[in-house]
Amino acid sequence: MSGRILGRLQIATAMGLVVLVAGCGDKTPPAPPPPPPRPLAIMVPPRPVPPGGAAPNLLVPPVDASGLRYSVNRNITPAQTVWNLRSAWNVAALNCHDPRHADVLVNYRTFLKTHAKGLTKANRTVDAEFKAKYGSRFIAPREKYMTEVYNHFALPPTMNEFCTAVQAVGRDAMAVKPAELEAFSVRSLPNVEVVFDDFYRKYEKYRMELADWQRKYAPPPTPITMSQPGGAGQGAAQPAS
Repeated sequence: MSGRILGRLQIATAMGLVVLVAGCGDKTPPAPPPPPPRPLAIMVPPRPVPPGGAAPNLLVPPVDASGLRYSVNRNITPAQTVWNLRSAWNVAALNCHDPRHADVLVNYRTFLKTHAKGLTKANRTVDAEFKAKYGSRFIAPREKYMTEVYNHFALPPTMNEFCTAVQAVGRDAMAVKPAELEAFSVRSLPNVEVVFDDFYRKYEKYRMELADWQRKYAPPPTPITMSQPGGAGQGAAQPAS
């Protein structure tokens, strides 16, 4: 009798272990945590470039208290205005080679012929003005000033707009009589100068946009590690034995 009871206990115990093992097998492992979200891609806009392909370190003339930018064509006499307009036209005749600007040279030759006396008078007057200011050594400062005038008009990034502006002035000049040369020059030179005002305004805008781009997108500078004196790679001199 006791053997039967013992056998039944062993069977019950075995069945309990089976149930227990089966119950443990039903427990699935917890799911792994989801991967972290991908970082949002930052779209970096193109680095701003200078207008007209200008140099990145171009010097921009300052603006005075009246809001006008310094220029060789401002605060000058009527005679100098005539001569500077002629100088602008001379630069255009030498540099405006696009077929659409073909009449620049043709009209310049007509202008020189029509206003030969007026231009000679303006040139002599400018000489007298420089002599009154600088004395007998006026030639050097006048030549220096005229070099600045020609360099101003020959600024490469503005050449296309400059040629178009001089072309428009030249077409207007065909109807100008010799007695009207000075008045025509006074009202026409600003129409050429506006090309440079617009360019420098665009250049300053480029500088602001570049500074903003660098602040947002430029990589931080690489730190420079300074080696200790006498360290490896320093090539420290050894005392003579």
